Amino acid sequence: MKKWILYLAMATMTWQATAQNTADTRRDTILLHNVVVTGFKSERATASSSTVLEQATIERDRVVSERDASGMVPNFFIPEYGSRMTSTIYVRGLGARIDQPSMGLCIDNVPVLCKENYDFDVPDISRLEMLRGPQSSLYGRNTMGGQMNITTLSPLDWQGTRTLVEAANHGRWRLGVSQYSKLGDKWGIMAGGYMSRGTGEYVNAFNGKRTDWERLSGGRLKVVWRPTASLTISNLFIYTNSRQGGYPYEWVETGTIAYNDTCFYRRSSIIDGLNVEWRLPRFTLTGVTSFQHIHDNMTLDQDFTPLPYFTLTQARRENALTQEVLARGNGTGDYGWLAGVFGFYRRYHMNAPVTFKDVGIARLIEEHANEAYADYPIRWASREFVLGSDFISPSWGVAIYHQSSYTWKRLTATAALRLDYEHARLNYRSSTHTGYDIIERATGELFRHDNIDIDDSGTLNKHFLQLLPKFTLTYTFNKHSAWLSVAKGYKAGGFNTQMFSDVLQQRLMGMMGIGASYDVDRVVGYKPEKAWNYEVGVKVDLADGRFKAQLDAFYIDCRDRQLTTFPDGTTTGRVMTNAGKTRSVGVEAQITASPLTRLTLTANYGYCDARFIDYNDGRADYRDKRVPYSPEHTLYLQGLYTVPLNRGPWFTDLTFDVNARGAGDIYWNEANTQRQPFYMLLGTGVTLAGDGYTLQLWGRNLTNTRYNTFYFVSIGHEFLQRGHDRQFGLTLSLHF
Repeated sequence: MKKWILYLAMATMTWQATAQNTADTRRDTILLHNVVVTGFKSERATASSSTVLEQATIERDRVVSERDASGMVPNFFIPEYGSRMTSTIYVRGLGARIDQPSMGLCIDNVPVLCKENYDFDVPDISRLEMLRGPQSSLYGRNTMGGQMNITTLSPLDWQGTRTLVEAANHGRWRLGVSQYSKLGDKWGIMAGGYMSRGTGEYVNAFNGKRTDWERLSGGRLKVVWRPTASLTISNLFIYTNSRQGGYPYEWVETGTIAYNDTCFYRRSSIIDGLNVEWRLPRFTLTGVTSFQHIHDNMTLDQDFTPLPYFTLTQARRENALTQEVLARGNGTGDYGWLAGVFGFYRRYHMNAPVTFKDVGIARLIEEHANEAYADYPIRWASREFVLGSDFISPSWGVAIYHQSSYTWKRLTATAALRLDYEHARLNYRSSTHTGYDIIERATGELFRHDNIDIDDSGTLNKHFLQLLPKFTLTYTFNKHSAWLSVAKGYKAGGFNTQMFSDVLQQRLMGMMGIGASYDVDRVVGYKPEKAWNYEVGVKVDLADGRFKAQLDAFYIDCRDRQLTTFPDGTTTGRVMTNAGKTRSVGVEAQITASPLTRLTLTANYGYCDARFIDYNDGRADYRDKRVPYSPEHTLYLQGLYTVPLNRGPWFTDLTFDVNARGAGDIYWNEANTQRQPFYMLLGTGVTLAGDGYTLQLWGRNLTNTRYNTFYFVSIGHEFLQRGHDRQFGLTLSLHF
């Protein structure tokens, strides 16, 4: 209760401060509408559920990735846990802990195909656009929850040097520098690099070391060539390198983080995208070609206890190519259109061995075998052995799509249709070479020794064909608009590579006369997830833009829901299945008000009731239970008050920022027996600005609110990850 009183008091003080002075000042807020979509796939600005962050907002709120926008956008939530590989995106109740994402990501029109490469820093973002609801008709696979488009600064739009230095508690610091140059009237080039470090916040009690240390670095090169007024060619190259400890999972039974084996995540990635835009008399032709590479390694103490159960290493190399060609009509009349083709090819090689150790062998294998054969107990020949898994997975897809819109007076009808085909193949090899002794209990002597030699290989193939329509009616009046939309979205199917070690484990135990028998194709493959989204919304613009609001309501019917479940048998694994049907009902509100010229107030709220309508895992019926991990409420509040200093070029203005981000309730399991209640994190900032620089002192979670970001159960043990405690930092930005 005291925390809520503090939030209310600070908001009240921010509001009352505006009564003292009403002089002009600049506004740099979250834009809600009117200019909604500026991506190259939009033939005109149409109404949609969207949030746009402009450059001033991005720089003030230190947004350098899609994760930083979590909470600022209604019903968009990215919990921070594990590592930069594991954190999952949830939009409108859609999302899953493993495999395919529910939100698409484009950087300068380049689609990022690999979810494990979503979470990296992108300096100098000039615009971030989040479209909520299915965007599959234009963007294709894995956009059933929404689409995020990030645009970086162009050297043709700004020239000079940009430098950033930031320091915060827990040994965090960040440094970035970039140079933007214009070479004549037609060429522009930017080159930049950044690095950041953090000593970590959480301590592993087993060895006294911090678990969540992090070292990041990267570089960017962007070249833009505009030989004529109708032709623009640009290329963006991004390299990132990440090293993390990660995985600060606390064992609920002991209340401490304590595990004996090493945990880390390492990733190197390259994204290179070529954009060509050619404006012809009747239409504009756009081509986007990209190459993407990721090389990462996740190594875990998979039991997260001080006991030697087992470890997992998942090392992967992936290369991908994408090509898209789009034509968009240039007409300014009643009819607008666009049409395009898209294709991709990706191939990864993954090596994922699971190493069983002494306690894992004793409790997960020997105990079960000895319960079945008490007179002839077994004893493993060695106290460590490896379940080897090796995969090569090539996949490719092609799509064609079209969108038409027609305006009659104030009413605009828009229809889009996409035909999407995808083929996925998995070449696998699973092997183990170990053995055990059988002891005769009566005599205590060796009865016999059995060797286990398994070397299985095979190929699995899957084909996916989807027809993805969307229809929208928009009515505009003055600066306001209202819309109704129906759209289908889908999330791609695939293969559960994590299940192969469990299939192998059960095969091994089956050779001993215990364990379950798995059909590899059944437990490893899963189908696409599909959803129909129905929504209505309205946007209003009053008092010459001093009050803007967007309200929308939606209903999502999701079929073949991809759920992370635990298969039958004595196993430590998890599997993605199409076991459930869910529905999401919700509302979203975004309000920006400037009652006085120095004051800007923002409130973004999302409510989503996501429940199972048909899901029974064979152990329980979860009908009407809430879908786990997706928050019921998201809330973002911000008050900005700017004081002009008029002290020459060195001191132009001072801005005070009070903000709060909230999320919850979040249920951690299908039975809804564990949850994180709604919580709010209070933040603040004071920014001093002058010509060519800003200096900001900021703080997050000022009340040191205690909350959890993740909860799970493994081999009967409960684990959770705590959220970050109070943080303070100082950021200096130079632009000259």
